Amino acid sequence: MTSTAVARRTRCEQCAGPLTLMARADALYCGATCRKRASRSRIAARQEQVAVEQQARIPAELTSRPRWVRHKAKVPLRTDGRFASVTDPSSWSDFAAVAASRAGDGIGFVLTAGDGIVVVDLDHAVEDGRVLPWAQVIVDQLPATYMERGRSGTGLHLWFRGAVPHGRRIRRGELAFEVYSDRRYMIVGDRVPGTPLSLAELPDAAGLIASL
Repeated sequence: MTSTAVARRTRCEQCAGPLTLMARADALYCGATCRKRASRSRIAARQEQVAVEQQARIPAELTSRPRWVRHKAKVPLRTDGRFASVTDPSSWSDFAAVAASRAGDGIGFVLTAGDGIVVVDLDHAVEDGRVLPWAQVIVDQLPATYMERGRSGTGLHLWFRGAVPHGRRIRRGELAFEVYSDRRYMIVGDRVPGTPLSLAELPDAAGLIASL
C-alpha cells in the first residue's frame, strides 16, 4: 500500500517570506502577525462581499446618495458608533462606508426634503409571511415600487419619488401607516421579492395618501 506525500509549504501565505524549519507541516504563516493580517483580510473580503450583495438589492437612487447611517434600537448612529442626527448631514455617510461599518444592528437612510423621496410605512402589515388584506389594499392602490420589510419583519416600507409637506400618521381601525419625506431616517430591511429595484413617481403624494 502506498501513500502520496503532500508537499510541505516553504513560504508564508501572507508575506511570502520563508517558513522556519521548525514550523508545523500544515503551517500557512510565518508568525502571529501574518496570521492576524490574513484573518483581517478575510473578514474585510467577507464584509465587502456582503456590501456588494446588499447594494444589489437596494435601488441606485438610494445607494448613490450620501444619506446613510447605522442604527441600534431605532437610534441612528455614525459609522464609528457615535450618535447621528437626521438634521446633521455631517453625521451621515455614503452607502459603501455604512455597509462596511459594524456599528449597531443595520443600516438606515435619512429622508430630506430636497431629495424628493417619500416613504409609506405600513405597521404590522405582515403576518406569517403574508401581507394582511388591509395592507394589500393600500399596496394595490399605489404604483408598483421598491418595497422592503422593516426591521421587525412585520412592517412594509414603500419608497417613491415625491413629497409630502409634513409627516403623517394615519390610524383607522386595523389600518395603521405613516408617511415621511423629511427629517426622518428609515431602517432599510430586505427587499420584498418581485418588487421593482426602482422608485415609482407618486404625483400629488399628499392627496393620494389622504384618499387611502
